Amino acid sequence: MKYSVYEAKARLSEVIRNVKARRRVVITERGVPVAEIIPYTGDRPESLSGRIVRLAKLGMIVTRKEPFRAAPVSVRPGAVARFLREDRD
Repeated sequence: MKYSVYEAKARLSEVIRNVKARRRVVITERGVPVAEIIPYTGDRPESLSGRIVRLAKLGMIVTRKEPFRAAPVSVRPGAVARFLREDRD
């Protein structure tokens, strides 16, 4: 459901009924989404994996198919001294 700021203020009871019915409500300003009202889930914080699934369903993030693998870090003698010397120039 989408409401402009003006409509949301004028129809607050309707907005709350939609949220209570487990519907997501988006508030727009001049057609641009500026806020989202979602149902209250209680004092229990959402788990990280649950949040990732929810954000992926909303299309806000794209999950990777394969696990992330970081390249090993190489140690280079004198790197800190060179960094500090370059930073002062």
